[in-house]
Amino acid sequence: MNSRIEDIVRNAAANEWLNNEEIALLYKVPLFTEEAAFITQAGRKKSEAASNGLAEVHAQVGLNVAPCPMNCMFCAFASANKLFPDSTEFTVEEVVSRSLQFEKDKANAIYLMATADYNFNKFLEMGKEVRKNLKDETVLIANVGDFNAEQAIQLKDAGFAGIYHALRLGEGKDTRLKVENRFKTFRNAKEAGLILGTCVEPVGPEHSIEELVEKTVINRDAQPCFSGSARRIPLPGSDMEKYGIVSEARMAFILAVVRLVIPESVAGNCTHEPNVIGAAAGANLLWAESGSNPRDTEEDTEGKRGMTVGECRQVLTEAEWDVLEGPSAFFKM
Repeated sequence: MNSRIEDIVRNAAANEWLNNEEIALLYKVPLFTEEAAFITQAGRKKSEAASNGLAEVHAQVGLNVAPCPMNCMFCAFASANKLFPDSTEFTVEEVVSRSLQFEKDKANAIYLMATADYNFNKFLEMGKEVRKNLKDETVLIANVGDFNAEQAIQLKDAGFAGIYHALRLGEGKDTRLKVENRFKTFRNAKEAGLILGTCVEPVGPEHSIEELVEKTVINRDAQPCFSGSARRIPLPGSDMEKYGIVSEARMAFILAVVRLVIPESVAGNCTHEPNVIGAAAGANLLWAESGSNPRDTEEDTEGKRGMTVGECRQVLTEAEWDVLEGPSAFFKM
């Protein structure tokens, strides 16, 4: 065992703050070595301690399919990828029905997701209608484009408990979104009382250690209720298809490093798409999906790439997690 790596891991497990050099050293450890196994085991233990040994399944309903002008090149909706030349929106009735099904299936939180250019007022109205139909205790989360301070308050007033938002790998280069606006959205959400969930994503084979370290530190500094890491899914015909995909084994190691860097006060550690090796390495949050999906080439991901709540629970069970019953503890104020 490399003593330097052992010291860094033990310090991280004890909730000490790692510097960028130390984080980089963890990321540089080769897979399937004694040190990598030590990191993965420590990441799992820190996840268990942070969440009292309980994992969660959250569920997302995608509201629309459209050629989005923000052109996030890793996204199926990017107009440049030409996967969805036409716009399609699910009706209020369909979204409410899917949300109620997720609630019935015992999802711990329900997300509504829309493309970055989706009309904000329409998203608000959809959220209000879904909120009205769900049980009071069901946690509702917004996964929507950047928003200003006034819009953050409107989301809170509409019944959203929090948001999913990330400063993605390649932001501003592989996307037309401005880095500063992503940070502003983090701040606007916090000031409005919206709880933030975020992630180091979408990881591709071409991303450097320096990029992973930068985004991991950004995740830590954002003070979210969950962090984690997710891989990029290659989209057929896209410019990024040539880079391929990171293995689930590699992603499991990456999410263990992220977990070690993030303070134990952050209960959640996510990965996507759901897989047993990632959950075994410390991912205590997985997503079920219905409706549109930025990683799928089908208009409706249900029964395609998107897993059900039951399937996600089974993945967690296979990884020896107990799954929380009831509303999300991660998004609890």
